[in-house]
Amino acid sequence: MGKDVIVALDFDSKEKTLSFLDKFSGEERKPFVKIGMELYYAEGPAIVREIKARGHKIFLDLKLHDIPNTVKKAMAVLSNLDVDLCNLHAAGTVAMMKAAVEGLTRPDGTRPLLIAVTQLTSTDQQSMEEDLLIHEPIDKVVMHYARRAKEAGLDGVVCSPLESGKVHEACGKEFLTVTPGVRFADGDAGDQKRVMTPAQAKEIGSDYIVVGRPITQAPDPVAAYRRCVTEFVD
Repeated sequence: MGKDVIVALDFDSKEKTLSFLDKFSGEERKPFVKIGMELYYAEGPAIVREIKARGHKIFLDLKLHDIPNTVKKAMAVLSNLDVDLCNLHAAGTVAMMKAAVEGLTRPDGTRPLLIAVTQLTSTDQQSMEEDLLIHEPIDKVVMHYARRAKEAGLDGVVCSPLESGKVHEACGKEFLTVTPGVRFADGDAGDQKRVMTPAQAKEIGSDYIVVGRPITQAPDPVAAYRRCVTEFVD
């Protein structure tokens, strides 16, 4: 998979989700989509299968974080859903990440891409220090988590677009960076604290950008999606 825009399907029902995707029925380019906790918990694995049957690539964003054995077993279940990308929290340790790779790998040796969340884009230096008691600079923390994810055999990380270039420097160009916190220059940052435009994310080297509200809540979602693709991919 090459550079792409991933549309976050932040809806709480099948009806709202499919109604949104129906807007793209005439598009030659089927959006790569993200199914997060809200939709997955509302509709379960059936919604994953239905969206996959429509021809969309899927990033299943459940951010697993538990003891290694539990994560391994959970990943073994998720591997049967035929998603293209899934994730976990790097803070769960190298042992947990290695167990996740084992669980996700199917008997024939194939598996979805697996990436690790470094620090959420709603986290800044102050909240990291005050809430998490992590007193290192946030860039240093992200790089440490990225290196540990690579050591565990993962394919990349979720990080702020502000850190994407540094992750590639630390872990190599083939190590994927998936970056939320992307907003149009004329848009609202919302609750994201470390943000960048699609064009800036492209310039700094992000492999994938995850875009939710700027597309899903736009007056014309298809036009907003096309704008993202133009700014980031084309």
